[in-house]
Amino acid sequence: MDNQRNLILAVVLCGILILGYEAAVTYYYPTPPETKQVDRATTPEQRVAQDTGQNPAIAAAAIDEAVDLDEALSAGNRIAIDAPRVEGSINLVGAKIDDIELKDHRATVDKDSGPVQLFAPAGTPIQNFAQFGFVGEGTQVPGADTVWQASGEALTPDTPIDLRWDNAQGQRFRIRLSIDDNYMITAEQTVANTGNAPVVVSPFATITRTSLTASKSTWISHSGPIGAFDGAVDYGPDYDDVVEQKAVSGGADPAWIGFTDIYWLGALIPEAGSAPDTGFRSLGDNLFRADLIYNPATLQPGRQITRTSRLFAGAKESGVLDAYQDAGIAQFGLAIDWGWFRWFEKPILWLLRQIFSVVGNFGVAIILLTCIVRGLMFPVAQKGFSSMASMKAIQPEMKRLQEKHKDDKVTQQQEMQKLFKERGVNPVAGCLPMLLQIPVFFALYKVLILAIEMRHQPFVFWIKDLSAPDPAHILNLFGMLPFEVPGMLALGPLALLLGFTMWLTFKLNPAAMDPVQQQVFSIMPWVMMFVMSPFAAGLLLYWNTSNILTLAQQKYLYSKHPQLREAAEKERAEKAAKAQSESKA
Repeated sequence: MDNQRNLILAVVLCGILILGYEAAVTYYYPTPPETKQVDRATTPEQRVAQDTGQNPAIAAAAIDEAVDLDEALSAGNRIAIDAPRVEGSINLVGAKIDDIELKDHRATVDKDSGPVQLFAPAGTPIQNFAQFGFVGEGTQVPGADTVWQASGEALTPDTPIDLRWDNAQGQRFRIRLSIDDNYMITAEQTVANTGNAPVVVSPFATITRTSLTASKSTWISHSGPIGAFDGAVDYGPDYDDVVEQKAVSGGADPAWIGFTDIYWLGALIPEAGSAPDTGFRSLGDNLFRADLIYNPATLQPGRQITRTSRLFAGAKESGVLDAYQDAGIAQFGLAIDWGWFRWFEKPILWLLRQIFSVVGNFGVAIILLTCIVRGLMFPVAQKGFSSMASMKAIQPEMKRLQEKHKDDKVTQQQEMQKLFKERGVNPVAGCLPMLLQIPVFFALYKVLILAIEMRHQPFVFWIKDLSAPDPAHILNLFGMLPFEVPGMLALGPLALLLGFTMWLTFKLNPAAMDPVQQQVFSIMPWVMMFVMSPFAAGLLLYWNTSNILTLAQQKYLYSKHPQLREAAEKERAEKAAKAQSESKA
């Protein structure tokens, strides 16, 4: 009767876990990008969904009365951008950088897909753009409708572009734009006063974007407003916070400010030592703006001022961000939300990139990295296993002492400590190795989530994108049947292998369990199979590899500690005999 009650309890608990898994996965794991073909020939709904995980049906709300991207970019008054990793154009109306494509990153997994459209003009479904300008007193300054004159036809690393405008009142404005070989655009904003009276002028820079194309912010990766203030990166405010407060001020000593997604970043870097005002503002209709406003300067006749800002618009590649940080942009490498274990995560990512550069397949690199990490942790695991073997060997004596002193807990503990000392057993030794492994394996887990290097990387056969869930589903015969499998039942081969390997590891687990624990752990592998199926294929590949290595490690350590194997088998035999006798009774 007790066993039946325990089994019912175990089934109920696992059922609750299955029913709640979708909400848990949505909260704890970033939604993977859409993998449909998305380029300038597709629908606005798909453009909004591009690389955001947004459902196109939901994203359709963003296109009411929206401007078509092609129409916006063909409107004229544009100067081309052509750099090694970036292409696009500058809108001379308002001095906006509102057309940025990333040459090295495809919009979808298809090899003929167009590049990621990171910046797009105002009013388009994926609007996201930067603007440079001036505010002032006592003079006319350029506005959002001002048409600037350009000094050339294209912005390249070898050919900077000057944007000029004269207010015909004695003030001349210039924005000199230059671009490097990665994702950084530098803007030198100059105003010269050739008039007869002093004027007050303040250069500014902004980034404006819609939140409808933002990736989901989770506990493991921040998405939304971001900045570095007072020597630390602020991951605190999200879009809802800005809506609620209308405006959020940046902190003191800003190093950079902008908006981040899981893989992409748009950020403004002010001139060193300039102490500008910064902050985030809600503009309504799901639009948000990051502001960088320099302190007003009074210009006497015949004087001029220049403020130099930089705009990063590109992919969050750890090596690139770290290089900019080394060049003087404080905390720029932390635009990737590494969390507490970044000292483990960044070396792991470096090693993963090195392996990938040799083998040329990211899935194989994940397998080899898992083998290397598990190999390094093997001595720690062996020590923990040896401690378990020692504890198992003295378990009969421990039970005898517990029965003998069951009414005197103090004496019982004293006798236990005496037994541990006589046999040279440390009961904590088995736990400490596991605690040491937790940061390492969590770091590897987070690297596989955050690393843009895994995005759109194939493995073998049907797995074309390791950053997306396994696309093969058992219930529709791997796409042969014409229906979509519901999320809870979308089991692929990697998820099935995960459940099977977890079941095998639990079968070999020598730890003693009470009936409820035993029943829960017998069901848990199959529950986890459902829970983990929506995760990225790269993560499932890592977990499967880790499980297989655990099985091999357990087999090896059992051979080194035969008393542990004998004790486990004896325990199972006793439990089976007890269950059989209870069923007969």
